[in-house]
Amino acid sequence: MLGAMADLALAPVTRQVSGRADPAAVPSGPERGQPLAATVAELSVLDASGRQVPFGALFRERRVIVVFVRHFLCYICKEYVEDLAKIPKSFLQEANVTLIVIGQSSYHHIEPFCKLTGYSHEIYVDPEREIYKKLGMKRGEEIAPSGNNIHFIHRDRNRLDHKPINSVLQLVGVQHVDFTSRSSVIHV
Repeated sequence: MLGAMADLALAPVTRQVSGRADPAAVPSGPERGQPLAATVAELSVLDASGRQVPFGALFRERRVIVVFVRHFLCYICKEYVEDLAKIPKSFLQEANVTLIVIGQSSYHHIEPFCKLTGYSHEIYVDPEREIYKKLGMKRGEEIAPSGNNIHFIHRDRNRLDHKPINSVLQLVGVQHVDFTSRSSVIHV
């Protein structure tokens, strides 16, 4: 999702465009990061009721983490979204960040998928894969856009290569989340 689509195909698997990256790699100017192509921002996603929302409107006025998943039937993606569901809303609110998942399914599948995974943050679908196609995505992605600029992108090399969630959260200033599901031992 970085600038020109031709550049995207050659982009490294993980690329931090601004923030804590090497200063030489950060673009100069009033806004850091690289702009999202207008043709991609104008494409629509669907919410759980089937309402169309311009993709760019999801992050134009706020800082967000957008996670594109392969599809809702992918077991690995399901597990990843289950972990995303464990991120307390208060952690995101403190950092002024919104978490969004986008899948490649019908909007009818959003509600059952959220019930299955426990995911309660924002979720949309790109049923015709228009955004995925425009961005050359064949796998899942994690991006951190702000305004109309992209500050971080991770492209999965394979279905098991999701970026660790705490690494992405750290980039946008969200506190560390403990994802261990160990039972508490209560001493009597």
